[in-house]
Amino acid sequence: MTETHDLPPLPAQPHGVDWPTADAAGSDWPTGTAASADHVALGDLLDHAFSDPAGDGKGPADMGPTHAFLAVQGGKLVVEAYADGYGAAQTYPSWSMAKSILQALIGIAVGQGKINIFEPLGAPEWPQGDLRAEITWDQLLRMASGLQFDEDYVDGDISDTIAMLFGDGKDDMGHYAASKPLVHPVDSAFNYSSGTTNILSRALSRVLGGGDLLSQQDFGAFMQTELFDRIGISSAIPKFDGQGVWVGSSYCFMTARDFAKFGLLYLRGGWWRDEQILPNGWADYARTQSKVPTGADEFQGYGAHWWREIAGPGTWSANGYGGQYIVLVPEKDLILVRHGDSHEAQGEEVKRWIRKAADCFGAPA
Repeated sequence: MTETHDLPPLPAQPHGVDWPTADAAGSDWPTGTAASADHVALGDLLDHAFSDPAGDGKGPADMGPTHAFLAVQGGKLVVEAYADGYGAAQTYPSWSMAKSILQALIGIAVGQGKINIFEPLGAPEWPQGDLRAEITWDQLLRMASGLQFDEDYVDGDISDTIAMLFGDGKDDMGHYAASKPLVHPVDSAFNYSSGTTNILSRALSRVLGGGDLLSQQDFGAFMQTELFDRIGISSAIPKFDGQGVWVGSSYCFMTARDFAKFGLLYLRGGWWRDEQILPNGWADYARTQSKVPTGADEFQGYGAHWWREIAGPGTWSANGYGGQYIVLVPEKDLILVRHGDSHEAQGEEVKRWIRKAADCFGAPA
């Protein structure tokens, strides 16, 4: 699928460690202790993240409120902490972490022989002869389509993201995004775009439906049976647009423990127990740096609907608005999950905090 010479190897599930299951009673993860961790430094970080100095629920001024934090090492849940009023049974927003879930669903369709990611996607808005008709699945997954899209959340003007999710585009988000013009040659510039993801989500629905969109019920069933059920995720709540297309850019609620299971699937290279969920090389494809320079500020770089190196070289992550993160650290067999409600101006400090948290862990015992 991709060159892997610069990627750290993905660790196998340790012998004798059970895989997590779907268990509403909360005993779904095997638990343990991180023997090699700097528990004092980690404790200080957690004390700060969960502090609320002003008593107003807004958390520390530098990074905003943290609602949940999990660490999984060696396949075991070794740290689990929640703010007051939050807990293991609560579902948390994915925001853009959903993009990485869509990447998994596309991978499943690739494994079924239904998609070649290096072929044009073929949106109905892109007729033959239109330069947009050359855009491939791969270029969209790598945010290199060349399409116009203003990804902004908080400035005064109504951005494409806001219009698509909440305004004129909300009833048919894939159409809204696919109707945008090219502003760069295809595969020449990186532009992080929630619209791109919803073009992909709609296209996946059409592929699975044999040319017609699947119903919301049928697409949800595909998500559950082909992905979530197979890795013990029972809490997922996806949201759909007016056409019944999953809003893969933004909307899939889950418990923090279930987000960690999704991370474990990728840390194990797409395998779960003795079953291959994702095709060979798909996890490596997700974490391989795009050839198009990103100019990104997420410590640094972008793969295929996954971010790279937030916690140092070789790490990769699913990132979401407000400071939602699933962070994978292969060399430490480590997964970190953070949920919170951080403002955009606090985002860089949240990323620094995550890097410090990852640094607290050594190699698994």
